[in-house]
Amino acid sequence: MMNLQSLREQVYEYLREEMHKGHILPDTILNLNEIIQRLGVSKTPLRDALIKLEAEGFVTIMPRRGVVVNPLTIEDVKDFYQIIGAIEGEVVKEVFPRLGTQKISALRQLNSEMRDALRMDEFDTYYQLNLSFHNTFLNLSANKHLQEFIMPMKQRLYDFQQRPYVKEWELRNCVEHDSFIDMVKQGNCAGAVHCMRDIHWSFSVQESYIREFYRRSADFSEKEKGFNWS
Repeated sequence: MMNLQSLREQVYEYLREEMHKGHILPDTILNLNEIIQRLGVSKTPLRDALIKLEAEGFVTIMPRRGVVVNPLTIEDVKDFYQIIGAIEGEVVKEVFPRLGTQKISALRQLNSEMRDALRMDEFDTYYQLNLSFHNTFLNLSANKHLQEFIMPMKQRLYDFQQRPYVKEWELRNCVEHDSFIDMVKQGNCAGAVHCMRDIHWSFSVQESYIREFYRRSADFSEKEKGFNWS
């Protein structure tokens, strides 16, 4: 029974989970009648959920033609990296005085658990830990709208998790996290900002791994069309 949240939110969460699991793929035309029947809801909560998904960039509603799941383009990824890097860099500057011993220990623990997840090939666990790592400082920001703005971009970057991931890239991310933590421990705010904005979220620095990640995605499933990495 759908009684814990609004119907719209539950339909939204269902569709996001199906995307996350790779059951709904890029360039898919959603079968709205099937979704209605499966969830036992009316058209209204589905429509409202789709409007929210469109606002976040996950789908495009085409009047009288249907709803298509949006693929990522290389331009999307570049834009997302630039935006997320700029925001996280500014947040690091804002909250740096509050990144004390307790937060440093939390960051080190999360980074260690991320390496453990990679050793066990548990990418979904790694992904959630990675979000928690960044949220350790993002959640200290006084800007309460920050997370709702950048989270959909992060989700779009790493959705459809059935794709093979690039372990070398994820291990490198952990090394970058180590450098960030070291800068924080040393009290080097400029260095910490540089690590996060100009390395970790730099498209040009990460480009070869980014392209490999999405190439493997396209190769993994012939259904995943629409990626243009030329």
